[in-house]
Amino acid sequence: MKRAGGYALCLGFAVLSAIPGCGSRYEDTAATMTSRTEETSQAAKPVEVTAASEPETEEQEYIPEERIAVDGRIQSYLTGEMTAVEKGNRRPLAVMISNDKESWPHYGMGHAGVIYEVPVEGDMVRYMALIEDYDDLERIGSVRSCRNCFISFAKEFDAVYAHYGQSSFAKADLKEIDHINGLEGAGAKAFFRSDDRKSPHNAYTSFDRIQTAIGELGYSQEYGEGYEGHYRFARPDQPVILEYESAVDAQKIEPGYPMYHPCFQYDEGDGLYHRYQSDAPQKSDEGPLTVKNVIIQYCQSGYYADTPYLNINVDTPEWGYYATNGKAVPVTWKKEDGITRYYDPDGEEILLNPGKTWVCILSTKHVDRTEFYGR
Repeated sequence: MKRAGGYALCLGFAVLSAIPGCGSRYEDTAATMTSRTEETSQAAKPVEVTAASEPETEEQEYIPEERIAVDGRIQSYLTGEMTAVEKGNRRPLAVMISNDKESWPHYGMGHAGVIYEVPVEGDMVRYMALIEDYDDLERIGSVRSCRNCFISFAKEFDAVYAHYGQSSFAKADLKEIDHINGLEGAGAKAFFRSDDRKSPHNAYTSFDRIQTAIGELGYSQEYGEGYEGHYRFARPDQPVILEYESAVDAQKIEPGYPMYHPCFQYDEGDGLYHRYQSDAPQKSDEGPLTVKNVIIQYCQSGYYADTPYLNINVDTPEWGYYATNGKAVPVTWKKEDGITRYYDPDGEEILLNPGKTWVCILSTKHVDRTEFYGR
């Protein structure tokens, strides 16, 4: 078992002295990452915020430098996999989804290329699912209200953001993004109430309803000029293998959320992380949720005034982990041109393995809650 808090201590003090218990294999990397973090954030000290020899098969077609359509397919900005041109070139839907037990199972999350998991109040978390392949979905949700940080994340993918209401602190930021609000105007037509759940856990949307709202609100379905995607992906025939001295076994990952005790369990059979919570596989209406990549992103946090609403700082550089194929490596992150970039121990931007990605946002106050396990 490897606890993230141990690395955090190394990150902060390795350049000063050798720290008992941190292990020498982490020290060189920690010093490098500490130096880089100091360079990017020295002006803003951490504070609590208040505001191949064989020919490629069709499945292996991949355009690493230029995004060119091949046989009616194009590389997805969300997963790095080849997808139908009409889906890959359409702005994705970023939809708020509840994780209250009363709303289980989640509908449509199995179609998400990227999922963000973020604490909101107390021990509760909320999801934002980024979906480009939702044409056949008649029920997505249950849909819940907006928080500020989700707006920032949705903007990074040039997504259309769907939510059912918002905190009062998020109203101003919503003006900066194309969004569909279930509590006002044309957005109200995008949602419906089911009769198999109790309010507020029974608000859902669908492809047809989202498309109707987009049309009435006059939003473009095309990516903005100059958008080049969020992540960098490895070639399918050259998968990412985390061969760093600082890499740790990550057959099982516990991010550290107290409610429902979620974890990711790596399956060598399919090469994917299977999501669990409450000691059972976490499911959407289509079956168990699985992803290829897991990113743990620590952020500074505080509260809005005297409210229980968390204020997650998504702008000040910090650190985290990237996990894939049963290994995890410490990374640093920073915002560049409005997009969060993640850097490996050598200072290079990470490559993700093609597939779905789950991003866990956690407070820097709780790094010691994250744990990694080997076989």
